[in-house]
Amino acid sequence: MDLGLQGKVALVAAASKGLGRAVAGELAAEGASLVLCARGEEALQETCAAITAATGVPVLGVAADVANPADVARVVQAAMERFGRVDILVTNAGGPPAGTFDTLTREMWESATHLLLTSVVELTRAVLPGMKERGWGRILNVTSIAAKQPVDNLLLSNSLRAAVTGMARTLANEVAPFGVTVNNILPGYTRTERVVNLADAVAARDGISAADATARWEAEIPMRRLGEPREFAALAAFLCSERASYITGSSIAVDGGWIRSLL
Repeated sequence: MDLGLQGKVALVAAASKGLGRAVAGELAAEGASLVLCARGEEALQETCAAITAATGVPVLGVAADVANPADVARVVQAAMERFGRVDILVTNAGGPPAGTFDTLTREMWESATHLLLTSVVELTRAVLPGMKERGWGRILNVTSIAAKQPVDNLLLSNSLRAAVTGMARTLANEVAPFGVTVNNILPGYTRTERVVNLADAVAARDGISAADATARWEAEIPMRRLGEPREFAALAAFLCSERASYITGSSIAVDGGWIRSLL
């Protein structure tokens, strides 16, 4: 299937590893040029080189923290200087710390808000005018299954992923007449560094091994296994494509059936 991404320019956040890297690789395989950002310069440049070597597409890496609006502006400016536009935006960020209400400080709430919500607002604010002017754009927010079914001990993620979902659903209606789609993609338990860290946190809290914590999750998943980043990236690339031109305002899970709701 030709996804119609040849020659498009995609900005993918938190792209040096995990889900962000998988999405970037999939978009590049479809012919999209890339602007990638992540906090770690070394890992980011390694990812850029690996994707260019594998696909031949131009890849620009800009070390940045998306929780910092000044860094967001710098990434988008670099994209404009190199490619002149951004057609596809994939917002993404590392998850906030696990914790219950009593364990989370005001500072932790503020930090998580900047990381998960403000970053999406600022990235979108920076690229949306150009998308509307050109009459084509794709905004895809990487959120979490926690936006549909809260996960125990992830109060920050449960709260702020839901906020992003509400923003995106409202924005989707506002920009639909301009040929811009806005969707959310919800990863379930996927084999990434984030899930490894969560398993360690659960193990420490419950006095079990990390392997036992992972086994608990697998038992809750109808497919009885963790997802793989490439499985997530396949849907992400489709939602960013020309083929997905009539899909907007949706929140789609890639979770092996973990979410139990009807919708």
